[in-house]
Amino acid sequence: MVTSISRHLLPDNAEVAGHGRLSIGGVDVLALAEEVGTPLVLYDEEHLRARCREAREAFGEDVAYGSKAFLCGAIAKLVHQEGIRIDVATGGEMQIALAAGVPPDRLVFHGNNKSLEELREARSRGIRIVVDSFDELDRLDSLFAEDHVVIPALLRVTPGVQADTHAHISTGQVDSKFGFGMSSGEAAEAVRRARSSPALELVGIHVHIGSQILQLSSFEQAVEAIAGFFKPLGLPELCLGGGLGVPYVASEQAPSITAWGQVINGACHEQGIEATVTVEPGRAIAANAGMTLYRVGTIKRIPGVRTYVSVDGGMSDNPRPVLYGARYEAFLPRAVDAERPMMVTVVGKHCESGDILVRDAQVPDDLCVGDILCTPVTGAYSYSMASNYNKIPRPPVVFVRDGASRVVVRRETLEDLQRLDVDLASGVRSEDAVSGS
Repeated sequence: MVTSISRHLLPDNAEVAGHGRLSIGGVDVLALAEEVGTPLVLYDEEHLRARCREAREAFGEDVAYGSKAFLCGAIAKLVHQEGIRIDVATGGEMQIALAAGVPPDRLVFHGNNKSLEELREARSRGIRIVVDSFDELDRLDSLFAEDHVVIPALLRVTPGVQADTHAHISTGQVDSKFGFGMSSGEAAEAVRRARSSPALELVGIHVHIGSQILQLSSFEQAVEAIAGFFKPLGLPELCLGGGLGVPYVASEQAPSITAWGQVINGACHEQGIEATVTVEPGRAIAANAGMTLYRVGTIKRIPGVRTYVSVDGGMSDNPRPVLYGARYEAFLPRAVDAERPMMVTVVGKHCESGDILVRDAQVPDDLCVGDILCTPVTGAYSYSMASNYNKIPRPPVVFVRDGASRVVVRRETLEDLQRLDVDLASGVRSEDAVSGS
C-alpha cells in the first residue's frame, strides 16, 4: 500500500486541513483551480524568498539565481528584492530582468553562442559576461573597437569532471559544448587572451559541471579539479555554477543549499582558494516551490496492461519526462493524506504516445473524471521549457502568499496563438476559428 504524498515534495507553506484539502500559503488549492482554471502552475512565494535568503546566507550577495529554471517579471523582482544576482543566458532573459527593474550590474550573462547584438547590448549596459569561446573573445574585441567600453568578465572552464546526472544536463566533462577545456590547454590560452584584450577586465573563472546533482562529492571533485589551475591566476572570483538537485519522488533526498555552501566553502578552504566563491542555484530555489494542477478528463482502463489517466495539459507544459525521463509523483489535493494504492499512467492531451507526465503514478482508488490532479516539484524547467505544441495555450502562473493569490503570468489565449501568424494576425476571432465559421 502506497501512503500519502511525501511532505518533503510539497512547498514549505503547504498545509492540510482536517478534511484532507490542501492549501499553499494559506490559499485553498482546489478553490484556486476552480477560480483560475486548469492547467495551472502555482508557486509558494515565501518558499522562493526563503531559498533566496538561504543562498545569500550561504554564499553572500554575489550568489546568482539561475533564471533559466523559471523567469518572469515577478520572480526577477523577487530575487532582486532578496539581494542576489540573476544569471541570464540569452538576450530575452536579459530583457525580462532589465524590464523588471533589476540593475544591470546585478546581472551575469551566460551562453555558449552569444550573438554580436546580445554582446553589444550587454556591454552597453555594463553587464558582466561569462566568456565561453575564442570566437566570443573575437567578437568582444571587435565591439571594443566600436565603443572602447571595458566590461568585467569571467572565463568558463570545463574541468573534466563527470557529474552523476543525466547526460543531457552534464556539462563539466571534456566532451562539452560549453567553455574552455582545461586539459587541452585552451583554458590557459583563454586566460592569456582575456588578459591581453582591451575589451575585458578579467575578474574570475566559472565552472559548471551539470544539473540535478544530488551528491555533494561531485562539487568537491570540481573544486579539487580547478584549484591547481585557478590559484596561480590570482583572480578575485571563482564561480562554481549551479546544479544542486532536488527530490522529485518520495525515494529521493537532496542536500540543502546550506549544506551545499558548507561543502563548497570547506573544499575551497582545504584547497587554499582565497577568492570570493559564488554559485548560481536555479532548480534549488524554484523547483519545490512550484506545482502543477490538472483536471482529469478521461480514464482508460486496459485490463492486465495499465490504466491511462488523461489530463488537460501534458508535454507542452512539462516536457521534462519526454526529454530526460524525469520522474514525478501525483496526488489529489482534495485528499492529500489518502493512501494511493492504484497505479496509473498520467498522460497529456497531445497527439504523441510519448506524451507521458507520470509513467507509474500511485493515486487513490477513488480517482474519477473531473478530479483535480497535482504533480509537485514542477517549479523549475517546466513552464520555462513549455511550448504551444498542438497549438495549446500555455497555462497561467500564480503566486500565493499570506492567504492571497496573484496571477503573475496570465493564461495564453487562442488569440495569442494567432498574433505571430502573418496570415491570421489581421483579426480572426478565436470563437470563429474554433467554430469554423
